[in-house]
Amino acid sequence: MVSVRTWGNGGLPRAPHITAHPVHDGMLTPVPSVAVRYFLKNKVSPDLCNEDGLTALHQCCIDNFEEIVKLLLSHGANVNAKDNELWTPLHAAATCGHINLVKILVQYGADLLAVNSDGNMPYDLCEDEPTLDVIETCMAYQGITQEKINEMRAAPEQRMIADIHCMIAAGQDLDWIDAQGATLLHIAGANGYLRAAELLLDHGVRVDVKDWDGWEPLHAAAFWGQMQMAELLVSHGASLSARTSMDEMPIDLCEEEEFKVLLLELKHKHDVIMKSQLRHKSSLSRRTSSAGSRGKVVRRASLSDRTNLYRKEYEGEAILWQQRSAAEDQRTATYNGDIRETRTDQENKDPEGLITDRKYLLPARLCSRKSGSGPPRREAQYSNHPGR
Repeated sequence: MVSVRTWGNGGLPRAPHITAHPVHDGMLTPVPSVAVRYFLKNKVSPDLCNEDGLTALHQCCIDNFEEIVKLLLSHGANVNAKDNELWTPLHAAATCGHINLVKILVQYGADLLAVNSDGNMPYDLCEDEPTLDVIETCMAYQGITQEKINEMRAAPEQRMIADIHCMIAAGQDLDWIDAQGATLLHIAGANGYLRAAELLLDHGVRVDVKDWDGWEPLHAAAFWGQMQMAELLVSHGASLSARTSMDEMPIDLCEEEEFKVLLLELKHKHDVIMKSQLRHKSSLSRRTSSAGSRGKVVRRASLSDRTNLYRKEYEGEAILWQQRSAAEDQRTATYNGDIRETRTDQENKDPEGLITDRKYLLPARLCSRKSGSGPPRREAQYSNHPGR
């Protein structure tokens, strides 16, 4: 059995279906038509499936058991049954080039436009020319156009986008994970659903969530050869150096050389951008620090100037008061020296309350800033923002 990865029940594609499910490899062992007749006669459902979702009809289309295929279909087997990877019996017959089985399945209503989890229709997988001619002839007879083909290919992504919009409207977590730890972005990444991925990214989903095997969405995109998806994820911060639990980076999972070259170029560009941003950030930090220091110097100088100004005002008022006191002393020469001394001392302490009023004006303003009663600082305005 080829080791393959899958998330959920058919949510993501796996390696080529027939390779992953060779005949007799833990699947439905071929049995004589007599045994099949016996089971069907005893009301055993022809649509029973194994853990991979394969029905008897799937397996017979792989094994080219034409007689049993006809028997199953005549007893109501679902001609469009889908396994866990959304393969129908027609996908299997077309892939194996079993031309007679293709004709039989189409006669029983097989869906020529069925799309598997890899995004492939039966005719996409058929490499046998005579069998492909039969499939294309049937498609033309049914009036299937390229527009209809494109519409059917886009349907799975459209359904996913609709589900995402419903989740957004309901306020649900878009970083939801399934039983294997995969997120919606993993699924979109593996399938190459660019619009779905853009929608998720626009709503802030994380690009670094790992599934139970340590795979991030970029690993999934790399493994299934989704080049545009890889570029999109990297542009949103996905790490090309992220490693799985098996110590694999995304580039290690690529099979196509062209894709490996692309990832190497992306990594190089990313490294250059990061270095440039670090240099720019460092430069900005120094300028900000300098500007901040200058700002503090200006504020300190302004405070000092104001204090000196107030001090000069106080001194001037004291001089005027002393002069006025001396004139008053001359007019009231009858006062004794003790009275004049006492009065002069009191007046020097607080001339008509002016010094008291001035004295606490500046400190009162400073206290209002420290206590937070003044205009709030910008950092305080955003300190409770959920994004901080």
